[in-house]
Amino acid sequence: MSLLIAKNKVSFDELTAVSTPEKTESFTPIAHAYLVEQMREAINRAGYSVNEEEHALARMGQRYFGGFSIAGKDFDASDRQLVVGLRNAHDKSFAASVCIGNRMLVCENLCFASDIKLARKHTTNILRDIPRVLSEAVGRLVSHFTDMNKRIESYKTFELSEDEASGLVIQLADAKALPAREVYPVIQQFRTPNHPEFNGRTIWSLYNGVTECLKGGDLSKLPARTMTMQSIFDARAGHRSSIAAVIDAEDLVMEA
Repeated sequence: MSLLIAKNKVSFDELTAVSTPEKTESFTPIAHAYLVEQMREAINRAGYSVNEEEHALARMGQRYFGGFSIAGKDFDASDRQLVVGLRNAHDKSFAASVCIGNRMLVCENLCFASDIKLARKHTTNILRDIPRVLSEAVGRLVSHFTDMNKRIESYKTFELSEDEASGLVIQLADAKALPAREVYPVIQQFRTPNHPEFNGRTIWSLYNGVTECLKGGDLSKLPARTMTMQSIFDARAGHRSSIAAVIDAEDLVMEA
């Protein structure tokens, strides 16, 4: 199975070869490989292990996205794996962040439920704070996994008519959680899923139809799209998440 559906996947050795821009007064770029190494260490410190990891680059190495499938007794599930995503940019297009989500084993669909920004800007203190912030992020994995269990159960029991599903899909497109070109393909997935496990005309069926159609798209946009989708579906299914979707490093430092 593939963890990241991307054309531009690279090995860790290739990642280490990517040059990092020089630091300026207002911008301290992070080497992609350094971020990966610190993520591995944070996972190990927490007593978990990495089942699988993959890396992808875009814009001539300026943008990075990585995925880590996490193993541990707290994340036992037969149908999904806990996944930690990393994002980083040397072109200031987005903040470095840790994304927590899931991969459905039957179809490789990837969906993120939270985005923990390592800093609002790549400022001087970011290199000092990264180990601590990553450890704080990993410390939230169990609560995210538990919350996702509750979300899935609420989605599986909430039935939708085709008209109701179509209305939700339009909401997703309006909220930029789904490209307009994917509206009809999602409805087709709701009617006849690629994977029979998602039959049933429920929010769970629609959820997997959306992630199926997002698969292979822009990885840098995937966390925001799937978090927006979940906020819309949560409201409909009556799931009240206790997990903050977007967190800044400064908030983690204040809480510590």
